[in-house]
Amino acid sequence: MRDGWAPYRRFTAATHQTCLAHLLRRARTLRLDYPRARCPVQMQAALHHVLTLRDRSHQGALSPQGLAVARGRVISRLGALLAEPGRTPAIQRVAAHLITEFPAIFSCLFDPTVDATNGRAAQALRPAVVTRTLGRGGNRTARGAATQPTLASVLRTADPRHLDSAALLTEMLHPPAPTVPPAFTSPALPR
Repeated sequence: MRDGWAPYRRFTAATHQTCLAHLLRRARTLRLDYPRARCPVQMQAALHHVLTLRDRSHQGALSPQGLAVARGRVISRLGALLAEPGRTPAIQRVAAHLITEFPAIFSCLFDPTVDATNGRAAQALRPAVVTRTLGRGGNRTARGAATQPTLASVLRTADPRHLDSAALLTEMLHPPAPTVPPAFTSPALPR
């Protein structure tokens, strides 16, 4: 699950899903800024349709074949729309962004375990962001500022995986056990 930040694309072995809430917000802003443009309206409708398909699939209201057909239609519809976004530079920029993110827009329709928005991820990080913002958690120093996000990431990752965070941190803070090579016997020196 990601927003549109480009460095996330470097994780090539991961399944990617772009946050549809972020994309819908951008389309809504374009609709307000350019009320006569048709592209933002259709863009927003297509993204809403992806969410509707996801919900209907989760509810069991769509068969796997029905989902595949509907998925193909919405992918084609959005692809055709993005191929001709119009002449407005702001709309062209959003369309170019969606083209870059295109495969990751629909992952939630291929894998039911993939969230369509990053709401859960954002809520999981919220306590760490509040701590950072308020200047607590040891980040009033440069070293604390570097340490706090790492600790927060480890702790927020350990929790949903049901890992003992205290044991995990203890293990991470201890160096690996040294290994001693077998005794070395030197050849006899000449006298």
